[in-house]
Amino acid sequence: MGEQEHTKVVSSIGPKIRELRGARQLSLQQLADRSDVSPAAIHKVEQGNMVPTITTLLKIAAALDRPVSYFVEEETETPSYVVYTPASERRKVYTAHQGIDLQGISGSYGQYFVAAAVAEVVAGASSGESPLRHPGEELIFILSGTLEVDVAEQTFRLTTGDSVHFRTDHDHRWRNPTKRPAKAVWMALRPA
Repeated sequence: MGEQEHTKVVSSIGPKIRELRGARQLSLQQLADRSDVSPAAIHKVEQGNMVPTITTLLKIAAALDRPVSYFVEEETETPSYVVYTPASERRKVYTAHQGIDLQGISGSYGQYFVAAAVAEVVAGASSGESPLRHPGEELIFILSGTLEVDVAEQTFRLTTGDSVHFRTDHDHRWRNPTKRPAKAVWMALRPA
């Protein structure tokens, strides 16, 4: 990547963060609370007055439900209308949650509305005590093991072959209540 391309990629990070924050109707303070990054730092990054550290970008990306690659991938001149992902070339999808490994199986967020990953959730892992809430939808299909998913005060215990599809603008959380890992195909639809 030449100097010009590098500058272009770095200068696009702030506008992408500002655009996603606006789409989710989050104030600077709300994004700061979700990401554990100060409102002043987020504002400086959005305005292009500061290049975020990797740690800061990881935190902001997780709070906005986007992989870091969304913020740093170069825009291609001509979009690809098909993305083939061999099993050996799945890319890691970063998440702030501990105990879950996500391997992407869909095209980039910039081109596609649906994001999908093969998820491996270790025994006892969860999304945490605080419920999650953001625009969009999720569909979880269990390949093996058990996951419990709470959506709008309902609990669904999913085992092999079960699925749950829900609007994510309702409080939701997930957990593996067993002593064995769970594997699932996890899909998310994010509004543009």
